[in-house]
Amino acid sequence: MFKSGKNIECVMATQMTSARRGVATDEMKQVAKDESVSLDWLIPKIASGSIIIPSNNARPQKIHNVGIGKGLKTKVNVNIGTSTLNVNLDEEIEKAKVAIKYHADTIMDLSDGGDVKKIRQTLMEHAPITFGTVPIYEAYNFGVEIHKNPLNLTEDDYLNAFENNAKDGVDYTTIHCGITKDIAKRILKVQRYGGVVSKGGTITAAWMLKHDKENPYLTHYDYLIEVAKKYDVTFSLGDALRPGSILDSHDELQVQEMINISQLTKRAHEQDIQVMVEGPGHVPLNEVAANVRLAKSLIGDVPYYVLGPLVTDIASGHDHIASAIGAAVSASEGVDLLCYLTPSEHLALPNAEEVKAGLIAYRIAAHAGDLVKIRDKVIKWDMEMTEARRTLDWEKQLALSIDPEEAAKIHSRTGQHPGNNVPCTMCGGACVYMMLPQQKKYEKENKNLQQIE
Repeated sequence: MFKSGKNIECVMATQMTSARRGVATDEMKQVAKDESVSLDWLIPKIASGSIIIPSNNARPQKIHNVGIGKGLKTKVNVNIGTSTLNVNLDEEIEKAKVAIKYHADTIMDLSDGGDVKKIRQTLMEHAPITFGTVPIYEAYNFGVEIHKNPLNLTEDDYLNAFENNAKDGVDYTTIHCGITKDIAKRILKVQRYGGVVSKGGTITAAWMLKHDKENPYLTHYDYLIEVAKKYDVTFSLGDALRPGSILDSHDELQVQEMINISQLTKRAHEQDIQVMVEGPGHVPLNEVAANVRLAKSLIGDVPYYVLGPLVTDIASGHDHIASAIGAAVSASEGVDLLCYLTPSEHLALPNAEEVKAGLIAYRIAAHAGDLVKIRDKVIKWDMEMTEARRTLDWEKQLALSIDPEEAAKIHSRTGQHPGNNVPCTMCGGACVYMMLPQQKKYEKENKNLQQIE
Protein backbone atom coordinates (compact mmCIF):
# COMPACT_ATOMS: atom_id res chain seq x y z
CA MET A 1 0.00 0.00 0.00
CA PHE A 2 1.49 3.35 -1.05
CA LYS A 3 1.38 6.60 0.88
CA SER A 4 -0.41 9.73 -0.29
CA GLY A 5 1.66 12.35 -2.09
CA LYS A 6 0.21 15.37 -0.29
CA ASN A 7 2.59 15.51 2.67
CA ILE A 8 4.92 18.50 2.94
CA GLU A 9 8.08 16.43 2.61
CA CYS A 10 7.21 15.46 -0.95
CA VAL A 11 5.98 18.80 -2.29
CA MET A 12 9.31 19.59 -3.98
CA ALA A 13 10.33 16.01 -4.69
CA THR A 14 10.58 14.68 -8.23
CA GLN A 15 8.12 12.04 -9.36
CA MET A 16 11.01 9.57 -9.29
CA THR A 17 11.94 10.54 -5.73
CA SER A 18 8.36 10.04 -4.60
CA ALA A 19 8.14 6.67 -6.34
CA ARG A 20 11.37 5.51 -4.74
CA ARG A 21 9.92 6.46 -1.35
CA GLY A 22 6.73 4.57 -2.11
CA VAL A 23 4.65 7.74 -2.30
CA ALA A 24 1.73 7.91 -4.74
CA THR A 25 1.46 11.46 -6.08
CA ASP A 26 -1.69 12.94 -7.56
CA GLU A 27 -0.04 12.72 -10.98
CA MET A 28 0.58 9.01 -10.52
CA LYS A 29 -3.03 8.48 -9.52
CA GLN A 30 -4.18 10.28 -12.68
CA VAL A 31 -1.92 8.18 -14.91
CA ALA A 32 -3.01 4.95 -13.22
CA LYS A 33 -6.64 5.87 -13.85
CA ASP A 34 -6.06 6.86 -17.48
CA GLU A 35 -4.10 3.71 -18.28
CA SER A 36 -6.27 1.33 -16.25
CA VAL A 37 -3.31 0.11 -14.19
CA SER A 38 -2.78 -0.18 -10.46
CA LEU A 39 -0.47 2.01 -8.42
CA ASP A 40 1.25 -1.18 -7.28
CA TRP A 41 2.13 -1.81 -10.93
CA LEU A 42 2.94 1.79 -11.85
CA ILE A 43 5.05 3.13 -8.99
CA PRO A 44 7.95 0.64 -9.19
CA LYS A 45 8.29 1.43 -12.90
CA ILE A 46 8.51 5.16 -12.21
CA ALA A 47 11.09 4.40 -9.53
CA SER A 48 13.20 2.43 -12.02
CA GLY A 49 12.87 5.03 -14.78
CA SER A 50 10.98 2.85 -17.26
CA ILE A 51 7.94 5.16 -16.95
CA ILE A 52 8.03 8.94 -16.56
CA ILE A 53 5.43 11.55 -15.71
CA PRO A 54 6.83 14.91 -16.84
CA SER A 55 5.35 17.43 -14.42
CA ASN A 56 7.17 20.62 -13.43
CA ASN A 57 6.20 21.60 -9.90
CA ALA A 58 6.39 25.30 -10.88
CA ARG A 59 3.88 24.93 -13.73
CA PRO A 60 1.33 27.68 -13.11
CA GLN A 61 -1.46 25.92 -15.02
CA LYS A 62 -3.37 22.87 -13.86
CA ILE A 63 -2.73 20.28 -16.56
CA HIS A 64 -3.66 16.75 -17.49
CA ASN A 65 -0.48 14.74 -16.93
CA VAL A 66 0.34 11.68 -19.00
CA GLY A 67 2.61 8.75 -18.34
CA ILE A 68 5.18 7.79 -20.95
CA GLY A 69 6.93 4.45 -20.98
CA LYS A 70 6.88 0.70 -21.01
CA GLY A 71 3.46 -0.92 -20.78
CA LEU A 72 1.54 2.33 -21.38
CA LYS A 73 -0.19 3.55 -24.53
CA THR A 74 2.10 5.19 -27.09
CA LYS A 75 1.89 8.96 -26.80
CA VAL A 76 2.07 11.60 -29.55
CA ASN A 77 3.83 14.96 -29.37
CA VAL A 78 3.03 18.01 -31.50
CA ASN A 79 5.71 20.61 -32.33
CA ILE A 80 4.72 24.23 -32.86
CA GLY A 81 6.57 27.53 -32.55
CA THR A 82 7.93 30.54 -34.39
CA SER A 83 11.02 30.89 -36.57
CA THR A 84 13.26 33.85 -37.30
CA LEU A 85 11.34 34.36 -40.57
CA ASN A 86 7.81 33.95 -39.23
CA VAL A 87 6.73 35.29 -35.85
CA ASN A 88 2.96 35.28 -35.37
CA LEU A 89 1.81 34.42 -31.87
CA ASP A 90 -1.87 34.23 -32.89
CA GLU A 91 -1.03 31.54 -35.44
CA GLU A 92 0.87 29.54 -32.84
CA ILE A 93 -2.04 29.83 -30.39
CA GLU A 94 -4.34 28.47 -33.07
CA LYS A 95 -1.99 25.53 -33.62
CA ALA A 96 -1.95 24.85 -29.88
CA LYS A 97 -5.75 24.82 -29.85
CA VAL A 98 -5.80 22.38 -32.78
CA ALA A 99 -3.34 20.13 -30.94
CA ILE A 100 -5.61 20.08 -27.89
CA LYS A 101 -8.79 19.56 -29.94
CA TYR A 102 -7.37 16.53 -31.73
CA HIS A 103 -5.92 14.98 -28.59
CA ALA A 104 -2.16 15.51 -28.62
CA ASP A 105 -0.59 14.02 -25.51
CA THR A 106 2.26 16.52 -25.28
CA ILE A 107 3.22 19.72 -27.05
CA MET A 108 6.62 21.30 -27.67
CA ASP A 109 7.32 24.96 -28.32
CA LEU A 110 10.29 25.20 -30.70
CA SER A 111 10.22 28.98 -31.04
CA ASP A 112 13.50 30.68 -31.87
CA GLY A 113 12.14 33.96 -33.26
CA GLY A 114 10.46 36.86 -31.47
CA ASP A 115 9.99 37.16 -27.71
CA VAL A 116 10.46 33.47 -26.99
CA LYS A 117 9.72 33.81 -23.27
CA LYS A 118 6.38 35.52 -23.89
CA ILE A 119 5.56 33.01 -26.64
CA ARG A 120 6.36 30.09 -24.35
CA GLN A 121 4.32 31.41 -21.45
CA THR A 122 1.33 32.22 -23.68
CA LEU A 123 1.32 28.82 -25.36
CA MET A 124 1.49 27.08 -21.99
CA GLU A 125 -1.68 28.92 -21.00
CA HIS A 126 -3.47 27.65 -24.11
CA ALA A 127 -2.12 24.11 -23.89
CA PRO A 128 -3.00 22.57 -20.49
CA ILE A 129 -1.10 19.37 -21.28
CA THR A 130 2.48 18.17 -20.84
CA PHE A 131 4.70 20.89 -22.32
CA GLY A 132 8.25 20.69 -23.62
CA THR A 133 10.84 23.08 -25.02
CA VAL A 134 14.39 23.20 -26.41
CA PRO A 135 16.31 25.69 -24.24
CA ILE A 136 19.13 26.13 -26.73
CA TYR A 137 16.64 27.84 -29.04
CA GLU A 138 16.21 30.53 -26.41
CA ALA A 139 19.98 30.76 -26.09
CA TYR A 140 20.22 31.12 -29.89
CA ASN A 141 17.54 33.82 -29.85
CA PHE A 142 19.44 35.64 -27.09
CA GLY A 143 22.65 35.40 -29.09
CA VAL A 144 21.01 36.93 -32.14
CA GLU A 145 19.27 39.71 -30.19
CA ILE A 146 22.03 40.62 -27.73
CA HIS A 147 25.34 39.42 -29.16
CA LYS A 148 24.27 39.87 -32.81
CA ASN A 149 25.82 36.46 -33.43
CA PRO A 150 24.58 33.20 -31.85
CA LEU A 151 28.12 31.81 -31.81
CA ASN A 152 29.14 34.56 -29.37
CA LEU A 153 27.05 32.93 -26.67
CA THR A 154 28.68 32.33 -23.30
CA GLU A 155 28.38 29.18 -21.22
CA ASP A 156 26.20 31.17 -18.82
CA ASP A 157 23.85 31.97 -21.70
CA TYR A 158 23.35 28.24 -22.29
CA LEU A 159 22.66 27.61 -18.61
CA ASN A 160 20.43 30.65 -18.14
CA ALA A 161 18.23 29.52 -21.02
CA PHE A 162 17.72 26.13 -19.38
CA GLU A 163 16.94 27.68 -16.00
CA ASN A 164 14.51 30.19 -17.54
CA ASN A 165 12.52 27.33 -19.07
CA ALA A 166 12.52 25.43 -15.79
CA LYS A 167 11.32 28.45 -13.82
CA ASP A 168 8.48 29.03 -16.29
CA GLY A 169 7.13 25.57 -15.55
CA VAL A 170 8.20 23.63 -18.63
CA ASP A 171 7.64 19.92 -17.97
CA TYR A 172 10.43 18.51 -20.14
CA THR A 173 13.34 19.97 -22.05
CA THR A 174 15.43 18.68 -24.93
CA ILE A 175 19.07 18.88 -23.88
CA HIS A 176 21.77 18.30 -26.52
CA CYS A 177 24.41 17.02 -24.13
CA GLY A 178 25.49 13.85 -25.95
CA ILE A 179 27.43 15.68 -28.66
CA THR A 180 31.01 16.32 -27.53
CA LYS A 181 33.82 18.50 -28.86
CA ASP A 182 35.57 15.38 -30.13
CA ILE A 183 32.49 14.32 -32.08
CA ALA A 184 32.06 17.86 -33.46
CA LYS A 185 35.60 17.73 -34.86
CA ARG A 186 34.74 14.48 -36.66
CA ILE A 187 31.52 15.72 -38.28
CA LEU A 188 33.04 16.83 -41.58
CA LYS A 189 35.40 13.87 -41.77
CA VAL A 190 32.51 11.39 -41.66
CA GLN A 191 31.11 12.96 -44.86
CA ARG A 192 27.42 12.60 -44.16
CA TYR A 193 25.08 12.87 -47.12
CA GLY A 194 22.60 14.96 -45.16
CA GLY A 195 25.01 16.58 -42.74
CA VAL A 196 23.89 17.48 -39.22
CA VAL A 197 20.22 18.47 -39.38
CA SER A 198 19.44 19.13 -35.72
CA LYS A 199 19.34 22.90 -35.17
CA GLY A 200 20.36 22.50 -31.54
CA GLY A 201 23.10 20.08 -32.52
CA THR A 202 24.44 22.37 -35.23
CA ILE A 203 24.44 25.43 -32.97
CA THR A 204 26.29 23.49 -30.28
CA ALA A 205 28.80 21.93 -32.69
CA ALA A 206 29.54 25.30 -34.32
CA TRP A 207 29.97 26.91 -30.89
CA MET A 208 32.38 24.21 -29.69
CA LEU A 209 34.48 24.45 -32.86
CA LYS A 210 34.62 28.26 -32.71
CA HIS A 211 35.64 28.44 -29.05
CA ASP A 212 37.48 25.10 -28.83
CA LYS A 213 35.47 24.31 -25.70
CA GLU A 214 33.43 21.35 -24.55
CA ASN A 215 29.64 21.34 -24.81
CA PRO A 216 28.34 23.56 -21.96
CA TYR A 217 25.44 21.20 -21.32
CA LEU A 218 27.94 18.39 -20.81
CA THR A 219 30.48 20.40 -18.80
CA HIS A 220 27.75 21.66 -16.49
CA TYR A 221 25.55 18.58 -16.53
CA ASP A 222 25.56 18.39 -12.73
CA TYR A 223 24.20 21.93 -12.59
CA LEU A 224 21.41 21.00 -15.00
CA ILE A 225 20.59 18.10 -12.70
CA GLU A 226 20.48 20.45 -9.73
CA VAL A 227 18.00 22.76 -11.46
CA ALA A 228 15.97 19.86 -12.82
CA LYS A 229 15.71 18.35 -9.37
CA LYS A 230 14.43 21.62 -7.89
CA TYR A 231 11.59 21.93 -10.43
CA ASP A 232 11.17 18.27 -11.41
CA VAL A 233 12.04 18.96 -15.04
CA THR A 234 12.30 15.80 -17.12
CA PHE A 235 15.36 15.51 -19.35
CA SER A 236 14.68 14.64 -22.97
CA LEU A 237 18.23 13.82 -23.99
CA GLY A 238 18.39 15.09 -27.55
CA ASP A 239 19.82 13.39 -30.61
CA ALA A 240 21.91 16.22 -32.02
CA LEU A 241 23.40 13.79 -34.53
CA ARG A 242 20.27 12.07 -35.77
CA PRO A 243 20.46 11.19 -39.47
CA GLY A 244 18.93 13.73 -41.84
CA SER A 245 18.91 11.24 -44.69
CA ILE A 246 18.20 7.52 -44.83
CA LEU A 247 21.73 7.26 -46.32
CA ASP A 248 23.22 8.36 -42.99
CA SER A 249 21.23 6.04 -40.74
CA HIS A 250 23.25 4.47 -37.91
CA ASP A 251 26.59 6.02 -38.82
CA GLU A 252 29.35 6.37 -36.26
CA LEU A 253 28.24 9.86 -35.16
CA GLN A 254 24.70 8.77 -34.33
CA VAL A 255 25.80 5.64 -32.48
CA GLN A 256 28.55 7.38 -30.49
CA GLU A 257 26.11 10.04 -29.31
CA MET A 258 23.65 7.35 -28.25
CA ILE A 259 26.36 5.67 -26.17
CA ASN A 260 27.13 9.00 -24.49
CA ILE A 261 23.45 9.59 -23.78
CA SER A 262 23.08 6.16 -22.17
CA GLN A 263 25.78 7.13 -19.68
CA LEU A 264 24.20 10.52 -19.00
CA THR A 265 20.87 8.82 -18.38
CA LYS A 266 22.39 6.79 -15.57
CA ARG A 267 23.88 9.92 -14.00
CA ALA A 268 20.48 11.62 -14.02
CA HIS A 269 18.73 8.60 -12.53
CA GLU A 270 21.22 8.57 -9.68
CA GLN A 271 19.82 11.98 -8.70
CA ASP A 272 16.15 11.03 -9.20
CA ILE A 273 15.81 12.97 -12.47
CA GLN A 274 13.31 11.55 -14.94
CA VAL A 275 14.72 10.91 -18.41
CA MET A 276 13.57 10.00 -21.88
CA VAL A 277 15.92 9.56 -24.81
CA GLU A 278 15.37 10.98 -28.28
CA GLY A 279 15.90 9.06 -31.50
CA PRO A 280 15.92 9.64 -35.26
CA GLY A 281 15.15 11.00 -37.75
CA HIS A 282 15.53 9.41 -41.18
CA VAL A 283 15.77 5.60 -41.12
CA PRO A 284 15.08 3.15 -43.97
CA LEU A 285 12.20 0.80 -43.28
CA ASN A 286 14.39 -2.27 -42.87
CA GLU A 287 16.37 -0.54 -40.08
CA VAL A 288 13.49 0.93 -38.04
CA ALA A 289 13.01 -2.09 -35.76
CA ALA A 290 16.78 -2.49 -35.43
CA ASN A 291 17.08 1.14 -34.34
CA VAL A 292 14.63 0.66 -31.49
CA ARG A 293 16.35 -2.55 -30.39
CA LEU A 294 19.79 -0.91 -30.51
CA ALA A 295 18.59 2.08 -28.50
CA LYS A 296 16.88 -0.07 -25.89
CA SER A 297 19.98 -2.27 -25.59
CA LEU A 298 21.97 0.85 -24.68
CA ILE A 299 19.50 2.84 -22.58
CA GLY A 300 17.49 -0.05 -21.12
CA ASP A 301 13.76 0.45 -20.54
CA VAL A 302 14.07 4.23 -20.43
CA PRO A 303 11.28 5.84 -22.52
CA TYR A 304 12.34 6.28 -26.15
CA TYR A 305 11.07 9.27 -28.14
CA VAL A 306 11.48 9.36 -31.92
CA LEU A 307 10.95 11.96 -34.64
CA GLY A 308 9.15 9.93 -37.26
CA PRO A 309 11.22 8.20 -38.39
CA LEU A 310 11.01 9.02 -42.08
CA VAL A 311 11.47 5.89 -44.20
CA THR A 312 12.15 7.77 -47.44
CA ASP A 313 13.50 11.20 -48.35
CA ILE A 314 11.32 11.91 -51.38
CA ALA A 315 7.91 12.60 -49.79
CA SER A 316 8.03 16.41 -49.57
CA GLY A 317 4.50 17.65 -49.02
CA HIS A 318 3.52 14.27 -47.63
CA ASP A 319 6.21 13.67 -45.00
CA HIS A 320 3.52 13.08 -42.36
CA ILE A 321 2.62 9.92 -44.28
CA ALA A 322 6.18 8.77 -44.98
CA SER A 323 7.09 9.24 -41.33
CA ALA A 324 3.90 7.71 -39.93
CA ILE A 325 4.97 4.45 -41.59
CA GLY A 326 8.19 4.48 -39.58
CA ALA A 327 6.33 5.69 -36.50
CA ALA A 328 3.94 2.72 -36.55
CA VAL A 329 6.80 0.25 -36.80
CA SER A 330 8.71 2.07 -34.06
CA ALA A 331 5.71 2.05 -31.74
CA SER A 332 5.16 -1.67 -32.32
CA GLU A 333 8.80 -2.30 -31.39
CA GLY A 334 8.58 -0.40 -28.11
CA VAL A 335 8.91 3.34 -28.79
CA ASP A 336 7.00 5.24 -26.11
CA LEU A 337 6.52 8.75 -27.55
CA LEU A 338 6.17 9.71 -31.21
CA CYS A 339 7.03 13.22 -32.38
CA TYR A 340 4.82 14.03 -35.33
CA LEU A 341 5.79 15.47 -38.68
CA THR A 342 3.47 17.57 -40.82
CA PRO A 343 3.01 17.87 -44.60
CA SER A 344 5.17 21.00 -44.47
CA GLU A 345 8.26 19.27 -43.03
CA HIS A 346 11.40 20.31 -44.95
CA LEU A 347 9.36 22.99 -46.74
CA ALA A 348 7.90 25.60 -44.39
CA LEU A 349 6.51 26.37 -40.96
CA PRO A 350 3.27 24.36 -40.63
CA ASN A 351 -0.14 25.97 -40.48
CA ALA A 352 -3.02 24.83 -38.29
CA GLU A 353 -4.47 22.44 -40.88
CA GLU A 354 -1.08 20.80 -41.36
CA VAL A 355 -0.73 20.42 -37.59
CA LYS A 356 -4.02 18.55 -37.61
CA ALA A 357 -2.98 16.34 -40.53
CA GLY A 358 0.28 15.39 -38.84
CA LEU A 359 -1.34 14.74 -35.48
CA ILE A 360 -4.07 12.52 -36.93
CA ALA A 361 -1.52 10.51 -38.92
CA TYR A 362 0.55 9.95 -35.80
CA ARG A 363 -2.37 9.04 -33.57
CA ILE A 364 -3.18 6.35 -36.13
CA ALA A 365 0.45 5.21 -36.10
CA ALA A 366 0.50 5.13 -32.29
CA HIS A 367 -2.65 3.04 -32.12
CA ALA A 368 -1.39 0.68 -34.82
CA GLY A 369 1.77 0.14 -32.79
CA ASP A 370 -0.19 -0.37 -29.59
CA LEU A 371 -2.24 -3.10 -31.29
CA VAL A 372 1.03 -5.02 -31.43
CA LYS A 373 2.68 -4.27 -28.10
CA ILE A 374 -0.33 -3.85 -25.76
CA ARG A 375 -3.13 -5.34 -27.87
CA ASP A 376 -5.41 -6.40 -25.02
CA LYS A 377 -5.50 -2.83 -23.67
CA VAL A 378 -6.45 -1.09 -26.91
CA ILE A 379 -8.31 -3.62 -29.08
CA LYS A 380 -11.74 -2.61 -27.72
CA TRP A 381 -11.81 0.49 -29.95
CA ASP A 382 -11.33 -1.64 -33.09
CA MET A 383 -13.88 -4.19 -31.90
CA GLU A 384 -16.52 -1.50 -31.39
CA MET A 385 -15.81 -0.01 -34.82
CA THR A 386 -16.10 -3.43 -36.44
CA GLU A 387 -19.48 -3.98 -34.82
CA ALA A 388 -20.70 -0.54 -35.90
CA ARG A 389 -19.69 -1.23 -39.50
CA ARG A 390 -21.22 -4.70 -39.53
CA THR A 391 -24.54 -3.44 -38.19
CA LEU A 392 -24.56 -0.31 -40.38
CA ASP A 393 -24.68 1.88 -37.27
CA TRP A 394 -23.43 5.07 -38.90
CA GLU A 395 -23.83 7.28 -35.84
CA LYS A 396 -21.61 5.01 -33.78
CA GLN A 397 -19.17 4.46 -36.63
CA LEU A 398 -18.64 8.18 -37.13
CA ALA A 399 -18.33 8.82 -33.40
CA LEU A 400 -15.66 6.13 -33.10
CA SER A 401 -13.60 7.55 -35.96
CA ILE A 402 -10.24 9.11 -35.04
CA ASP A 403 -11.48 12.28 -36.78
CA PRO A 404 -15.29 12.26 -36.47
CA GLU A 405 -15.75 15.59 -38.23
CA GLU A 406 -13.89 14.53 -41.36
CA ALA A 407 -15.57 11.11 -41.38
CA ALA A 408 -19.03 12.72 -41.16
CA LYS A 409 -18.14 15.22 -43.88
CA ILE A 410 -17.15 12.44 -46.29
CA HIS A 411 -20.07 10.17 -45.39
CA SER A 412 -22.68 12.88 -46.01
CA ARG A 413 -21.58 13.66 -49.56
CA THR A 414 -24.04 13.63 -52.50
CA GLY A 415 -26.18 10.52 -52.88
CA GLN A 416 -25.87 9.21 -49.32
CA HIS A 417 -29.10 8.10 -47.65
CA PRO A 418 -29.46 9.52 -44.12
CA GLY A 419 -29.70 7.48 -40.94
CA ASN A 420 -28.62 3.96 -39.97
CA ASN A 421 -29.22 0.57 -41.60
CA VAL A 422 -28.51 1.97 -45.07
CA PRO A 423 -25.53 1.38 -47.37
CA CYS A 424 -22.96 4.05 -48.17
CA THR A 425 -22.31 5.33 -51.69
CA MET A 426 -19.21 3.15 -52.06
CA CYS A 427 -21.19 -0.07 -52.66
CA GLY A 428 -24.79 1.10 -52.72
CA GLY A 429 -27.19 -1.78 -53.22
CA ALA A 430 -24.28 -4.22 -53.43
CA CYS A 431 -23.44 -3.60 -49.77
CA VAL A 432 -22.29 -6.91 -48.28
CA TYR A 433 -24.46 -6.36 -45.20
CA MET A 434 -27.53 -5.74 -47.34
CA MET A 435 -26.90 -8.64 -49.71
CA LEU A 436 -26.31 -11.05 -46.82
CA PRO A 437 -28.11 -9.47 -43.86
CA GLN A 438 -27.52 -12.54 -41.68
CA GLN A 439 -23.97 -11.25 -41.21
CA LYS A 440 -25.28 -8.31 -39.21
CA LYS A 441 -25.95 -10.63 -36.29
CA TYR A 442 -22.66 -11.80 -34.87
CA GLU A 443 -22.62 -15.08 -32.93
CA LYS A 444 -19.38 -16.28 -31.39
CA GLU A 445 -20.45 -19.87 -31.62
CA ASN A 446 -21.07 -19.58 -35.38
CA LYS A 447 -17.80 -20.95 -36.70
CA ASN A 448 -18.61 -19.72 -40.22
CA LEU A 449 -18.11 -16.13 -39.10
CA GLN A 450 -14.63 -14.79 -38.43
CA GLN A 451 -14.22 -13.93 -34.78
CA ILE A 452 -12.67 -10.61 -33.93
CA GLU A 453 -11.98 -11.23 -30.27
